[in-house]
Amino acid sequence: MTDRIISSSAALAEALHEEMQRDETIFIMGEDLVSHAGVFGQFKGLPEHFPGRIIDTPISEACIAGCGVGAALTGMRPIVDFHFSDFVTCGMDELCNQAAKIRYMSGGQVKLPVVFWCPDGAGLRAAAQHSQSLESWFVHMPGLKVVVPSEPSDVKGLIKSAVRDDNPVMFFQHKKLFAREGPVSEDDYLIPLGRAAVKKEGKDVTLLCYGAGYYLCEEAAEKLAGEKIDAEIVDLRTLKPLDMETIAASIAKTHRAVIVHEACLTGGFGAELAARIQDELFDELDAPVKRVGARDVPIPFSPAMEDFVLPRADDVAAAVHAVTYR
Repeated sequence: MTDRIISSSAALAEALHEEMQRDETIFIMGEDLVSHAGVFGQFKGLPEHFPGRIIDTPISEACIAGCGVGAALTGMRPIVDFHFSDFVTCGMDELCNQAAKIRYMSGGQVKLPVVFWCPDGAGLRAAAQHSQSLESWFVHMPGLKVVVPSEPSDVKGLIKSAVRDDNPVMFFQHKKLFAREGPVSEDDYLIPLGRAAVKKEGKDVTLLCYGAGYYLCEEAAEKLAGEKIDAEIVDLRTLKPLDMETIAASIAKTHRAVIVHEACLTGGFGAELAARIQDELFDELDAPVKRVGARDVPIPFSPAMEDFVLPRADDVAAAVHAVTYR
């Protein structure tokens, strides 16, 4: 495998180019895709290579989502670009009452291979209506798969698996990470949905994270190493299905867990994961499970206030100190 250093945006475009070349039923629909190649440049080169398969739509998320569901029912594999994840609120009936339920209600007679691509997250000074992390809403909805990559290599491997899946997939990609670079193979590879990755081995505490939380854990682990605390980092990558086997193996080694995400703390995915760890792995724990997340307020526009609301690496380190009693 040959690796290059490229951005998450470039990794996504490369993956979609490979998939669209492989399968003529794949197309992308959303706002400003042809003229701007996506708001983050994530579809660069695709309109030129696949004319007619990159479709600009009206500004109606309900329409976009509904068309995606209908196209999937006819045998196509649409990718629905929500522009910003905040706008899923305008398409919730199509997502939760249609996409999530149709395969079950048909007794498996139909497939629904559609990816709802949702740029999420804060840190870009985009204020309350363009900065949310809403992944836990859809983990709660039976029938939907939920993917949240961090590194560019994960973006490529996971979007390819999502596109090939015969079920609806919510694909959340953090807006601030599109320009973030990392090694990505030139080869055609898949990362199976539902498989976490141990990104750093450690023995003292398990840091469970996804999306932007991974980079907070990476920074915190480096600081903790200077204090002789050896943190293990497990990047969940997929929240539903969830890889409890990898989580359990890590906690059985470290006996302590801190869950990190950018979403608001109350009702965030960390609450579900903490409950499962307590229920399934209680005997392995030497300390309570700690969670790190954003404060429970709408994301402010003020840069200073936004930084205050969002979790930081220091918050992760403080949570680790609480469970390691140091």
